[in-house]
Amino acid sequence: MNGPEPFVMTLPFTGRWMVQNSPASRVPSHGTELFGSSHAIDFVPVDARGRSAPRSLGSIFGTEPASAFVGFGRPILAPVSGEVVRVHDGEDDHVARRSIGAQLRYALTQRSRVLAGAPAIAGNHVVIRRDGALVLLAHLRAGSVRLRLGDRVSMGEMIGECGNSGNSTEPHLHLQVSDSVEQDGRGIPLAFVREGTQTWVPRNGEIVAA
Repeated sequence: MNGPEPFVMTLPFTGRWMVQNSPASRVPSHGTELFGSSHAIDFVPVDARGRSAPRSLGSIFGTEPASAFVGFGRPILAPVSGEVVRVHDGEDDHVARRSIGAQLRYALTQRSRVLAGAPAIAGNHVVIRRDGALVLLAHLRAGSVRLRLGDRVSMGEMIGECGNSGNSTEPHLHLQVSDSVEQDGRGIPLAFVREGTQTWVPRNGEIVAA
């Protein structure tokens, strides 16, 4: 039995990005259905060698500044045209946590972020409504969001920059489609256009370029 038709978008960036937590690899893609995230996908900006940042002592034993990552500040583009129904900016970009120890310590604070609601999870974010569906772009750089509530945005328009705000261990973009961004929201399958008419969902570890 076939599932619902996916919500089709364009890729919301240019350059090279590595896919993580893809619904093409598992559903729910992030291990939870909370906040409408069952079919969410993460994109991590990488360089020509597939690295988000060079390895350092901080990446092995501690934390690293977000500014050390190649994607910090990269433009994020609207993947659809529609109405801006939610804008949140003002959350700090925190340090990156690639080391095992830093990630374990961060995981212990996850429950408190869930209880704090969408801003603590999504960080700085924008929600675009099209055809009744909500497209969430999350973890934007503090102070970079260009839109206001009620704006009409066009596909390909810059909406902000890649950051490390909210529930994020390194600069990346979290993208999802759902009927709500509250805890009880339900995720909607998504797909992207490539080569003009084809649609696809990239899998974990795939590097996409736009």
